[in-house]
Amino acid sequence: MELRYWALLTFLGAIWGSAFIFTKTGTPEFGPIALVNARLIIASLIFLPILLQPKYLKLLPPIWKYVVVLAVTNCAIPFTFFSLASLGSDSNMLAILNSTVAFNTMIIAFFWLNESVTPKQVVGLVIGFVGVYVLVNPESSSTTLLSSICCLIGSFFYSFSNVFIQKYSYKTNKLVLIGWSLVFSSVLMLPITLFNLPSSMPSNDALLSVLWLGAISTGFAFLGYVRLIEKIGAVRTSIVAYLLPIFGILWGRIFLDEVITFNILIGCGIVLVGIFLATSNNKPTSQITKEAVNE
Repeated sequence: MELRYWALLTFLGAIWGSAFIFTKTGTPEFGPIALVNARLIIASLIFLPILLQPKYLKLLPPIWKYVVVLAVTNCAIPFTFFSLASLGSDSNMLAILNSTVAFNTMIIAFFWLNESVTPKQVVGLVIGFVGVYVLVNPESSSTTLLSSICCLIGSFFYSFSNVFIQKYSYKTNKLVLIGWSLVFSSVLMLPITLFNLPSSMPSNDALLSVLWLGAISTGFAFLGYVRLIEKIGAVRTSIVAYLLPIFGILWGRIFLDEVITFNILIGCGIVLVGIFLATSNNKPTSQITKEAVNE
């Protein structure tokens, strides 16, 4: 994989790694449903000026069914479940369970897309997960069983969406597909949100958290996400999940003055080795996708 795509993966890891902090800050005051809907509305406002251009608008009718599927499975459901999970979990546990996206995506792709998985990739995924475990150490995290289940459900839907995009969108404009999925999900969630509005005006911290989640972690970050899907495929893009705990710890050091221990440095090194091995597929992604489309 080219250096520029590694750089974009790292950028997305940094942005999405910060989302756990802001989700925990905003959810208690907004509530999970209202927070997610506000996040999606803000992100939609970033995409709509592009999507409403005639050259992109005419591409929507043939793929609207795919857009609806992704609106539910890649936006509404996982965003909501991770927001629910934040009420009974710390950011470390959110990060480690979110990183299972990469592992689950490769398993689903193996069965659904007939994508080849080399022994080296399997070793890389195992090593990466071990590194994430070293970084966040769930035994020292305070979380409820319900929160853990919510994280796993959200991660599963992210994994499903990655493979769905890979299988059904080879000849589809990814900007239109992903962008309209954000818009559709914000509309679909609106009726539910009307019955789950916050009882009082959220604080400035909560408002800024939602603004960051919508504009940066979702809106602008999804533009980078679209770029990566177009160039390296949705399955390989899912490896970004392993970077999230690293940046979660880094932001904790910068903004909360948390100590970076020797175990943290070791864990980061293990994760990076795992990512390198897990992304070393001998079969080009474009070829995999063509075969999946032709099935």
